[in-house]
Amino acid sequence: MEAVEKKQNDMTSGVIWKHIIYFAMPLFLGNLFQQLYNTADSLIVGNFLGSNALAAVSSSGNLIFLMIGFFNGIALGAGVVIARYFGARQYDKLQDAMHTTVAFGLVTSVVLTILGVWSAPWLLELMDTPLNVMPESVSYFRVYFMGSLGMVMYNIFVGILQAVGDSKHPLYYLVISSIVNIILDILFVAVFHWGVGAAALATILSQFVSAFLCMVQLLRSKSVYRMELAKIRFHKDAMKLIIRYGLPSGLQNSIIAIANVVVQSNINAFGEMAMAGCGAFSKIEGFAFLPVTSFTMALTTFVGQNLGASQYERTRKGAKFGILCSMILAEIIGILIFIFAPVLIAAFNNEPQVVLYGTQRARYAALFFCLLSYSHCVSAILRGAGKSMVPMLVMLVCWCLIRVSFLEIVGAFYPHIDIVYWVYPLTWTLSSIVFFIYYQKADWLHGFGGRA
Repeated sequence: MEAVEKKQNDMTSGVIWKHIIYFAMPLFLGNLFQQLYNTADSLIVGNFLGSNALAAVSSSGNLIFLMIGFFNGIALGAGVVIARYFGARQYDKLQDAMHTTVAFGLVTSVVLTILGVWSAPWLLELMDTPLNVMPESVSYFRVYFMGSLGMVMYNIFVGILQAVGDSKHPLYYLVISSIVNIILDILFVAVFHWGVGAAALATILSQFVSAFLCMVQLLRSKSVYRMELAKIRFHKDAMKLIIRYGLPSGLQNSIIAIANVVVQSNINAFGEMAMAGCGAFSKIEGFAFLPVTSFTMALTTFVGQNLGASQYERTRKGAKFGILCSMILAEIIGILIFIFAPVLIAAFNNEPQVVLYGTQRARYAALFFCLLSYSHCVSAILRGAGKSMVPMLVMLVCWCLIRVSFLEIVGAFYPHIDIVYWVYPLTWTLSSIVFFIYYQKADWLHGFGGRA
């Protein structure tokens, strides 16, 4: 059993494109279900509770990413370390890294719960959230972070499974939790009329379900990555590596989140209709991210395992294939969103102003999704290669400093929402140019100790 499972999850031999596609496809389907139930939240809230409630959910999204992004970045670093040890067949070190990651997740859950519940009003005020939206935004934000344990541990467990090449079980559990979330959304919001906080409650309960199922899978596994509750603790050497490779990713996520919060603040200044319209688009945009997210996860694992096994040419070929597939799929989805934007936005809320804002936002961004894909794919490859400082610095400059400066400087002379729409394609283009130059010119294959 162990040998069979190991062979299925090992990406260091066999046909490259099959490994990447077979690994990415369950991730794609899982992300699709996750996006569907996230979208279901907004659809149900927008249609049953109105535009103010939809604006509240939308305004909380960037803040939620700001709060969890840093810790999820550290978890990404843990996944790189685990994938590296799995590829190198260093199973004792893999066990230490895995149990250290779980311990980190438990501590993180407590910290996020306290921070999220306490800071909600203050953070929303900083974002210039309109007063008529504030009570519902605070309610959604606080309820969401009361379930930090389920949210964090689900991401931790899924990260471990994906790092060792198992993308199928997370898919199964996500399908189950998606169904649970949609049923609870309908029950709490549409039937019981409990308000916008109930949508967050439905989300966190479904996350607890998926986290529990992932935990059971790891506890019952017969493979080298079996988890044992008694072994959950911090291992000094493992934690050092996790921080080394995860801290840049965590800072990168935080940097992007801060910039997005600034963008959201600029959107908020145009009122709840702009918030609702742009928020509806963000849910639709999530579908364009599906191939991007799937291939980035697959690429990080593929690169980590193969560099751990010193398979350099195989790593290069796999990276090229993953980038190409992701870009093509993202652009196809972008074209479809460009064409059908009015219909898609109206599904969330059919008020003319909401549809107008959402459609404008979609048509400024959608045709540039291929560049977004390229930046994320190269970033994932570099993380898997142990060079996570590079994407952090690129994102710091392009997606934070330039993005915020553009809004503040240009917006001062031209206070129009078009400036907000243009800031994303502009910064995606800049980051893609920088990543292209680095990817072509630098030695990114030797991130782990410079072995030849």
